Amino acid sequence: MSFVRPKKKLGQHFLTDQNIARKIVDSLGTDVQDILEIGPGMGVLTQYLLERPELNVHVVEIDNESVEYLRNHFTKLEHIWSEDFLKADIASRFKGNFNVIGNFPYNISSQIFFRILELRNRIPETVGMVQKEVAERIAAPHGSKVYGILSVLLQAFFDIEYLFTVSEGVFNPPPKVKSAVIRLRRNQVAELPCSEQLFVQVVKAAFNQRRKMLRNSLGKICEMLPEAYAEKRPEQLSVNDFILLTCEIENLKNQEV
Repeated sequence: MSFVRPKKKLGQHFLTDQNIARKIVDSLGTDVQDILEIGPGMGVLTQYLLERPELNVHVVEIDNESVEYLRNHFTKLEHIWSEDFLKADIASRFKGNFNVIGNFPYNISSQIFFRILELRNRIPETVGMVQKEVAERIAAPHGSKVYGILSVLLQAFFDIEYLFTVSEGVFNPPPKVKSAVIRLRRNQVAELPCSEQLFVQVVKAAFNQRRKMLRNSLGKICEMLPEAYAEKRPEQLSVNDFILLTCEIENLKNQEV
């Protein structure tokens, strides 16, 4: 097999620009030896990862044609997992921490980041290419129109950098939107000072009705919302504000018991 046909149902847009591919790989740190590439396709990133002798490269790929291509063209690639990253027991494959890299399929990029969030204590760094609007949303500060659920949940545990924009013409097939590369580095937050489950519930409820004041969007979670937050809208709260708000709601709930 000399070519893999991009499949729309898998959200595949294969990067063809070698300079950008190398730039993405060069954006990944060297502190962790084990590297997991998600959705390598025809190996445009893989080839440059394999050039770095300090790295132990693993790839996970759901497309059988891509798996066959990789096995035929990259004999040095010892770890090829033919499965779904979202469903695979990734943590058990590594003895220690591992970094993540990839040109993430557009149709599941948000789900990939939620999975990385679940595995955050094993993943010090992630470099991923996604739709530009998704990258902007993840990196957005509070007050931005695109600041939302992914922004808050990821920024609570990662330092996020928007690295660079990638044009449509360097892919096969070209997507209808621009792409961007972002980098997530695990911060020093070991755990939140509140219930993480409640924190997620508060953030999702707030942004699911983002045009409403928090007293309305969070009414089912807390009837008597603290006045400091009641008349605000979710984009006005920083990540730390959401953490503090959740702590206050948790205290109120504990007093009710």
